[in-house]
Amino acid sequence: MTMSQTFIDSDHPEVVSFATSATAGAATDLDRAVKLYYLVRDHIRYDPYVDYDDSSSFRASGVLSAGRGFCVGKAALLAACARAVAIPARLGFADVRNHMTSARLKELLQTDVFCWHAYTDLHIGGSWVKATPAFDAQLCRRIGTSPLDFDGTQDSLFQPVDTDGQRRMEYIRHRGVFEDVPVVEILRDFKRTYPALFQQRSTGDFRSEATTE
Repeated sequence: MTMSQTFIDSDHPEVVSFATSATAGAATDLDRAVKLYYLVRDHIRYDPYVDYDDSSSFRASGVLSAGRGFCVGKAALLAACARAVAIPARLGFADVRNHMTSARLKELLQTDVFCWHAYTDLHIGGSWVKATPAFDAQLCRRIGTSPLDFDGTQDSLFQPVDTDGQRRMEYIRHRGVFEDVPVVEILRDFKRTYPALFQQRSTGDFRSEATTE
C-alpha cells in the first residue's frame, strides 16, 4: 500500500465543496463547526468493515467519496472540513473499551478494546474542543442510545451509558493528538491486535448486526 503523507486533505476539491456548502450562511466558527459535525456524523455512515489496507479508508476525501467510514476516517473528514473553512483542527486518539458493538465484530476482533479510536480536536473561540462524529444518528437510535451531540463549546466524546443505563464506552488509554492520521502506527497495532481483519476481508451490515447483539 502506498501512503500519501496527507490524510486530512483539506484542499481536495470535493472536501472544500462539501465544507463550504455545509457552512453557507454560518456567521461564526462555532456555527460552522457545529454544522460540519452534524453533517459528518450523519451523512457518513459508520462502518467498521472498511478495507484497512486501502489508504482511502483513512483519507478524508476517500471517506467522503465512499459515504461511509470508521472512526478514524470520519474524524479525519471532520478535521479536513474544518480546515477547509479556516478552523484549526487536529486528531486525538485513545484506546477504548467499546460495549457498543455487534457479536460478530467482537468475535472477529476477539476483544472489546478498540485501539486508536479517533476524535477531532477543533480550535473554537480560543480553546480546543473535542468532537466525535463516529456513530451516526440512525445507528444510535437502532441500538438504543442517544446520538452524541456537539455544541462547539464542550468536549463531546462517547456516551458512558445508553438510554437504559447500560455501559457503552470507556476510555482506557489516551494516545495524544496528531496533525495528521498516523497510519503506519495504527496499521502496525491493528495487524498485531486484530489479525483476523487482515486474514479475511470482512464485509457486512454493521447497523443491522448491532441491533441484534
